[in-house]
Amino acid sequence: SLLLQLRDTYSKSGIACLTGEEMGNFIQNLDLIESEDKETDPCWQVKWHLGKLIKKMISRSYEENISAVNAERALTLSQADGQQPRGPLHKIAAHLTGNSNRKNSLAPHIASSPRRGNGHKINNWESSRKGHSFLYNVELRNGELVIPQTGFYYIYSQTYFRFRENENEDSDLLAQIRNPKQLVQYVYKLTNYPEPILLMKSARTSCWSKKAEYGLYSIYQGGVFQLKREDRIFVSVSNGDIVDMDKEASFFGAFMI
Repeated sequence: SLLLQLRDTYSKSGIACLTGEEMGNFIQNLDLIESEDKETDPCWQVKWHLGKLIKKMISRSYEENISAVNAERALTLSQADGQQPRGPLHKIAAHLTGNSNRKNSLAPHIASSPRRGNGHKINNWESSRKGHSFLYNVELRNGELVIPQTGFYYIYSQTYFRFRENENEDSDLLAQIRNPKQLVQYVYKLTNYPEPILLMKSARTSCWSKKAEYGLYSIYQGGVFQLKREDRIFVSVSNGDIVDMDKEASFFGAFMI
């Protein structure tokens, strides 16, 4: 706007203002230059405003270049650490609910079996968007959530233990259940390590009296853990005979934070 105002009277002298001395030195010493006539000198005003504009553009270009370099460096470090670019996987989450076909949902109890851990591993979670279940950028394999990207995850699980007395039940089983039992829920992760690594466990002791028709107990636990790409997490429970896989009461999930 200043150049337009001076167009008629300083058209020729304005060009001379920019060529009369080296602009590089003027811009470098812009804030140090002092002149008694600078407020009334059109030449000085032209060079001062132009110098400010050039410094602003140089500063903006420098900041953009630094941001680009930092972003490229972060991406390189992320890939070197086994991470995948965050762009396409902006949402990583899963919520698995119980399956009513309880007998086929629990793996056999073999505490000494490699890569299984303690208790009965829950294999057959419902994940096909029935009810509240869903999978976002996470794969489910044999009851295990496969982690697609290295990062911190909140993992949670709830198990519903339910016993209702039946006159046709085996008396040995009834006696075993009525005795004080520890109800335990385990959350494990599988890595390249030969054995599963226990992340969480929660337990309570229960005892049904002879007069009780049924007993109901829920165990919930959750926590934040750092997981690596291709790690797998799963849930195991004790006393698989009395686990109720009701979809609102027994569930398992995780999401990246």
